[in-house]
Amino acid sequence: MIQFDMCESLIILDQSKNGILTFCNRSKLFQLIFNNLCFELYEWELDAFKEYIHQLDASYWEKQLKHWSQQRKIPISVGKKHFIVLVNKEELIEIKQLLRYEKLQPELIGYHDIDYTFIEN
Repeated sequence: MIQFDMCESLIILDQSKNGILTFCNRSKLFQLIFNNLCFELYEWELDAFKEYIHQLDASYWEKQLKHWSQQRKIPISVGKKHFIVLVNKEELIEIKQLLRYEKLQPELIGYHDIDYTFIEN
């Protein structure tokens, strides 16, 4: 069951008009909420999802389904092959931007960056 409670270990990685990408230090899960969709993913699942999303060719799908009456023509296969989320080009771009976050890496400093006067007693 999906937990929607806000915890103190929740970090907002990116946010847009229709979505938010968060990481929970307690559960080690990333949560992508976009419109009425919610994806909870471990890091390796998120990396695979990012790669899949960035490889989607919006122009191809819009051309293939140009006579289709639905506004959303770009399929995102989720989990099993029988479950597909449809988005339009603008939504796909927004999802790609949400997934462009940079992994949090601590910045290391060198000894020359330390401004400290050492006094021996």
